[in-house]
Amino acid sequence: MKKVFLTACLSIFCFALHANKNPEIGDQFIVNSPTGQSYKYVKFPKLNFLVKKGKLANYKNVKGNKVVVSHVETCDKGHTYVTLKKQDGSKFFGYLQSVKANYTKSLKSGELSAI
Repeated sequence: MKKVFLTACLSIFCFALHANKNPEIGDQFIVNSPTGQSYKYVKFPKLNFLVKKGKLANYKNVKGNKVVVSHVETCDKGHTYVTLKKQDGSKFFGYLQSVKANYTKSLKSGELSAI
């Protein structure tokens, strides 16, 4: 009985360590569709700025893109922000090299998902 209890505690501890994994440079994610009309935790430009740049006012061209973490930053409040670049090296919307995202909140909301 002790062995079963010890094994269960150890597996729960390992699962908890894996769930709180901090992002590292080179981690890969997929951009999913936003839960609302626009992205809340991935800082893509608003639709009116895309129109001013002469682009289509939708986020369909970023949905499904594979992105790579290029920079990790932790704030004083404990929030972790990552800078994302496209895996193929092209630009977001034809003019943005990288975008910033709140790591934990974007994963919880489903805007980003790990590969």
